[in-house]
Formats: sequence, C-alpha cells, structure tokens
Amino acid sequence: MNNIEIINKTIDFVKKTLAGAEAGHDWFHIERVYKTAQHINKQEQGNELIVALAALLHDIADSKFNGGDEEIGPQMAGDFLKSLELGSPGIEQVQQIIKNLSFKARFGKLTYQSKELDIVQDADRLDAIGAIGIARAFTYGGFKNRVLYDPEIEVKLNMSKEQYKNTTAPTINHFYEKLLLLKDLMKTPTGKQMAENRHQFMLGYLDQFYAEWEGTK
Repeated sequence: MNNIEIINKTIDFVKKTLAGAEAGHDWFHIERVYKTAQHINKQEQGNELIVALAALLHDIADSKFNGGDEEIGPQMAGDFLKSLELGSPGIEQVQQIIKNLSFKARFGKLTYQSKELDIVQDADRLDAIGAIGIARAFTYGGFKNRVLYDPEIEVKLNMSKEQYKNTTAPTINHFYEKLLLLKDLMKTPTGKQMAENRHQFMLGYLDQFYAEWEGTK
C-alpha cells in the first residue's frame, strides 16, 4: 500500500469515527489541522507521511470526550495503523506525537521530541486561536453549558493539570488560561509567523467584547 492509499484510508476512518462529534473537534477541525500541518511542513521538511497521519489521527479519541482517558487515542490510532500494516517505527512516532500534542501535556515532563511533533502541534494550536479559535472556544463552552463571561470569576494562570482538566470557568477566561498563551508556545518559524496575526485578532476581539459588555461601543 502506497502513502496516498494509506492517507486516503485514514481520512475515511477519521470521517466515520468522528461523525456526530462536537463541532470544535469534528472532521472539519481535523481537516484544517491536516492542511495547516502540510503547509508548515513545506518549510520544515519533516516526514510527510508521519506528519499527515499524526495530524489526521491526533483527535481520534480526545480524552475530553472519553472520561479523561489519555491512552485511548494513541491506542486507537495504533490499532488502526497496524491494520494498514504500517511499520512499527512509524506507528510509534504517530502515537508519541498524539500523546505529547495537547496543551495539557505541557503540565508534565515531556519524554518525546521530534520535528514532526513540532509541526503537528503548531498546526493544532493554530486552529485554537484566531477567528476559528474563537468560534471553537464558544462552541465548546456551549457544549459544556458554560457562561460566556462573569466578571466576578477570576482568571487562573497557574493551574495544575487536574485543575485545568476540570475547570468550569467562563469561556472568556479560557482566552487568558490558554488561547493567548499559544503564540509564545509555537515551535516552528512558520507557526510563529501564522500565530502572530491570529493572536492580534483575538486581542481586538476581546477589546470589542468588553466594550459591548459595558454597552459603550
């Protein structure tokens, strides 16, 4: 089976698996991350197949929707890739990228590093900021029935991993607790450049939000 066939079968698998998923973590999120990862990889020159597979499978079983289980995603991805008879080294790389990709992974000690991880991680983080990042934040907030904003609930910047995973804070707080931090966490030159514009868009959005909240603009 050649690389194109492997990728096409993976796309079909992801589309079927994520049918009906929460709108911020559905196939269209995967597709955007996949396209962005390809764009970044043109400059970074990572392994094309590993970047593609990791981007496509990175949210195949997000722990947020699986009782906090952080092993089910890498396991499901590995089982699928074995069915395609991908070699063990490639499967291990994809699984390691999925394990170390998320924002909350930074709370622990990183045990894996690669150019491909940097590329896919930047692509995933880029989809969490800017216009689409704002839309996704409020979509997930609605899914969890969170309030938009409550001035009396303070932002928490130094949460533990468990506190971050279990937070029920308003969606606006999430901008400060995660989204506005992502620009400075980008790893690749292309990712850093793309993040700057999206970061500035979010700052402008917040200015407008607060003005409208106070009824002054």
